[in-house]
Amino acid sequence: MNTFAIVTDSSCDLPESLAREIDLTVLPLAFVMNGREYYNYLDEREILLHDFYEALRAGQPCTTSAVNVDAFVSAMEPLLKQGRDVLCIAFSSGLSNTYNAAALAVEELAQKYPERKIYAVDSLCASLGQGLLIYLAAQERSKGKPIEEVRDWVEKEKYHLCHWFTVEDLQFLKRGGRVSAATALVGTMLSIKPVMHMDNAGHLINISKARGRKASLRALVDRMEQLAIQPEEQTVFISHGDSLEDAQFVANEVQSRLGVQKPITINYVGPVIGAHSGPGTIALFFLGKER
Repeated sequence: MNTFAIVTDSSCDLPESLAREIDLTVLPLAFVMNGREYYNYLDEREILLHDFYEALRAGQPCTTSAVNVDAFVSAMEPLLKQGRDVLCIAFSSGLSNTYNAAALAVEELAQKYPERKIYAVDSLCASLGQGLLIYLAAQERSKGKPIEEVRDWVEKEKYHLCHWFTVEDLQFLKRGGRVSAATALVGTMLSIKPVMHMDNAGHLINISKARGRKASLRALVDRMEQLAIQPEEQTVFISHGDSLEDAQFVANEVQSRLGVQKPITINYVGPVIGAHSGPGTIALFFLGKER
């Protein structure tokens, strides 16, 4: 058994098999669609993600909510009772209150279990950016590093975890207040696609524009070409809003242009981000000189 446990929330968007492989405890975030509350389990036990995106395409509204303090306590306390220390790496505080709930849970549990080491880290990441940070932290743990060293590694490396993404339909960003109604209208008419990233405060920021879908996908790889540290040795993750073919196009570009050798993990953008970015979202994640 590992000397300490890693806990996170389902915004990490990792494939369920990979989460199991790295012994990850994942709390599901909730969302409401068509009057019903669903929990975003990584194994899609409550709703298939393809069906979720089909509902968005059909115009079904969706609202999301953070994990609460009690849920974090319920997930972490059994691990502490087993004698394990806990490192919780949570969804960006720039987009959700999930990290704040995790920090409060850690504070509560630290008083109850003073003999244990319990830490919460604000990942300042989302989707497979959060997932990649956690995956890499698990690799550090597998080297036998103590919990404090892995925590400090995460705190440092999160500012190098690059999130670059584009969307197919600007109307979803408009509803979330990320772009104005006028920008969404003109962009839709002219087939202009935003190229966005996550900044150092964990917020989604619009950086540039591309004319047409393929140009926007190549623009993501352009950013990796500019920023990636030793790209041929990188672990690269790509997430998509029910657009597997486009995700594979980006993966092929990354491999052919940058010489990435390791297999690239591709998975869905989960409902928590997908509700706001919409079907057709494509996101590329890697380590860079800066975000």
